[in-house]
Amino acid sequence: MKQFLIFTVKTLLLLLLLAVVLDLLYITVYLQSSDRGKVDYIYNSKGRHYDVVILGSSRANNHFVAPLFEKKGLKTFNFGMSGSHLFEASLMLKLMMERKYHIKNIILETDLNLSNEKRDDGVSAKFLPYVHQSKTIRNHFSQEADFQKLLFIPFYRYVAFDSKIGFREFYKTATKAPTTYLAHLGYYPLGNKKGKMKNNLSNLKPLHNKYYEEIKEICRANNINLIAVMTPMCTNTKGIDYFKKVSALYPEIHNYENAVEGDQYFSSCGHLNDTGARLFTGVIIKDFFNK
Repeated sequence: MKQFLIFTVKTLLLLLLLAVVLDLLYITVYLQSSDRGKVDYIYNSKGRHYDVVILGSSRANNHFVAPLFEKKGLKTFNFGMSGSHLFEASLMLKLMMERKYHIKNIILETDLNLSNEKRDDGVSAKFLPYVHQSKTIRNHFSQEADFQKLLFIPFYRYVAFDSKIGFREFYKTATKAPTTYLAHLGYYPLGNKKGKMKNNLSNLKPLHNKYYEEIKEICRANNINLIAVMTPMCTNTKGIDYFKKVSALYPEIHNYENAVEGDQYFSSCGHLNDTGARLFTGVIIKDFFNK
């Protein structure tokens, strides 16, 4: 019995040591990367200057054509991330401030994402390799139910979110496998209609969202001009009065829900194709940057 206990203790200690070694190996690789995705592009950088930064979900990532801003002489990057919520948009901006970015204007897609204050596990996992190195990331995750496990159990976060930051991503990061996330200054163009051309927003309710409030406060504190916008939806959308509810809750958010009309400009009901995105971006540039 004694030998069995000794064997068990040694095995557990060996597993713990292996977890610590793997944790250190993974973070060493991730700290060397700045071109796999938008999170490491920010984290492993310092002091960038932008005239326009774009934040939000896929409805930012697919809707704002960053190169069109550049043609106007505005240094721009689209940091929108598909699947993300305002939880991640707020953390992206906090990281930019931690990394001493200088930003004049932020365009924030603020519409459907106002309806929740949850994190998106797939997107938020991209921040977790740096949770020990960044006080900003630790503070942002500190109220999450699994925070203690993410912070204190070695290698846990890589196992829990294996599909996003586990071995496959570790290997691709180590071998510097290329991605398209940073192409076109962060803008991701969509093709012609592929998804369903109808949507139902009837069950959505905009919240007095704490992460939107955080973004507003950061912009005030750093003299950044915040342009919050609602972006287009296709014609066949039920519950379209959701956008009026947003306007009633936050009058400062500009409603561009019907700025581009015609299903030929959409890839799916909630996402413009490249032609539609270029039309929409032209409207935004005209309304806010012509002067």
